[in-house]
Amino acid sequence: MVRDDNPYIPVPSIFRCPISLDVMESPVSLCTGVTYDRSSIQRWLDDGNNTCPATMQLLHTKDLLPNRTLQRLIRIWSDCLHLPPRNSISSSPPSSPLQQPPPKDHLRHLIHHMDADPLDSLSKIVRFARESDDNCKFLAESAGFILVLVEYLGGSGNAEDKNIDVLEQVVMIIDLVKDKIQDREELSRWMLKKTGRDCLASLLLIAQHGHVNSRIASAGVLESISVNAEAKILIAEKDGFLHQLLKSTAREKDPTVIEASLSCLIALSTPKRVKIILVYSGAVKQLSKLLWDPNSTMATVEKALKVLETVSSVKEGRGKICEDGKCVSGIMQRLLKVSSAATEQAVTILWSVCYLFKERAAQEAVGRANGLTKILLLMQSNCSPAVRQMCADLLKIFRVNSKSVISCYDTKTTHIMPF
Repeated sequence: MVRDDNPYIPVPSIFRCPISLDVMESPVSLCTGVTYDRSSIQRWLDDGNNTCPATMQLLHTKDLLPNRTLQRLIRIWSDCLHLPPRNSISSSPPSSPLQQPPPKDHLRHLIHHMDADPLDSLSKIVRFARESDDNCKFLAESAGFILVLVEYLGGSGNAEDKNIDVLEQVVMIIDLVKDKIQDREELSRWMLKKTGRDCLASLLLIAQHGHVNSRIASAGVLESISVNAEAKILIAEKDGFLHQLLKSTAREKDPTVIEASLSCLIALSTPKRVKIILVYSGAVKQLSKLLWDPNSTMATVEKALKVLETVSSVKEGRGKICEDGKCVSGIMQRLLKVSSAATEQAVTILWSVCYLFKERAAQEAVGRANGLTKILLLMQSNCSPAVRQMCADLLKIFRVNSKSVISCYDTKTTHIMPF
């Protein structure tokens, strides 16, 4: 389109991307309401930034919403001026004109001729899918298309021989259309059981070396195909997978990657065998770090507690929770002032290890973290009946008299002890 260095064509300021200052080809808006050209803001986000470049506000979500109204206005303005491509009116490197998603007839042609130029075809299909839910549904229902994607993802050869750029585009498409696929179990069977395919190796490769958005998509696809216990175990027993998902929750990672990885771990961790593998992969220590990290988002804390709640249902998990000196105190720290969901998960973990299984080390850790005072405060709050009952059970375990409990809690409030 047009650059600011063209002195002959006035460019309306709202058409310019705040980052590149070029006329936007594919305008998208962040949650802050600021609109950018998709390629520019995507590079910004892929570099690990989690703020809006124009306002420097922290992004609660990195979803990019197409600004179709502005896109139509730019197209009308461009058509009226009969503008030539950028490379014919400036000394800038050649660049494509406004990149619109291809029409459905052309899309069918792309699907049937992807082998000619897979990366170009797949990137156009990604743009098409991002435009609307109807487009995603069209792709999901296109005969044989999903199976073609699975074939590309599985591909033959070692991980080193695979084109990660192509794999990233494939995973992005599957993630975009997965909710429109009628038979999720069939997709799971294709990706996990078909002879000669190694889809999990490709997903692991993307999780290790892909861009931010494709790593998030990879976790989303894994979560989507975890349709039953057998699928969850197959994924969990793939060498390096749980380790990589836990590694992706490191505190220096992008918050959206952390949340996507934790969601995937929650989906995978229901079978007992997976819980045990997760424990021995170092989950408790890593989740404890997330609880202590002051920069962890509310969603991160909730999901970290949910995984801990899951592993606390097995003996190995309870053992690790009690062994980790900071884990129980981290749970106590997040007992209040996060969310009702986080509170319920934290209380459930404490109830499991302290009351149900009577782990002495956990009981002592709760006492050291001033846990009784916090449990009393929680009982007097507007908590759910289930949480209130678990708190009452926890207080009974300690069998302390009211004076010893209240002595460390300076208040004029009258307390009614539950025993």
